[in-house]
Amino acid sequence: MPPLPGPARTQCTTSRESTRTVGFPPRELRDLQLRVRAEQQTPDWKTRYAVRSGVEGTVNEFAHGHGMRRCRHRGQSKAHVQHVLTAIAIAINIERLSGLPPTEEAPPPRRPTAFQNYLDQREFPRPKSWRTLGT
Repeated sequence: MPPLPGPARTQCTTSRESTRTVGFPPRELRDLQLRVRAEQQTPDWKTRYAVRSGVEGTVNEFAHGHGMRRCRHRGQSKAHVQHVLTAIAIAINIERLSGLPPTEEAPPPRRPTAFQNYLDQREFPRPKSWRTLGT
């Protein structure tokens, strides 16, 4: 397609080789985008996102402000120190999240697996953390 002639071309594009192009996503993708954007306007979604956005700022500041995306030192021992410090920062964020009130009720316990039923039928003891619905 040849470039637009005359002064109107400068109002449409700054490209010297070609004109402006317009693309349209497939209908399924467009419908999904519209549905997600509508959901993002609900108070429930905004409440859940507020928790995430609070932590994201800390992670971003850590990664970009302190250069933690790349190892800053040479040598395995120095890299290990950086990895430990990164893990500590992540643990701090997890602790911050755990201190927030839950936004939803806890999910119901899962039913025992076939293996758990097998152990129960043969009266094998299992750790308390394995205890599920019906036991």
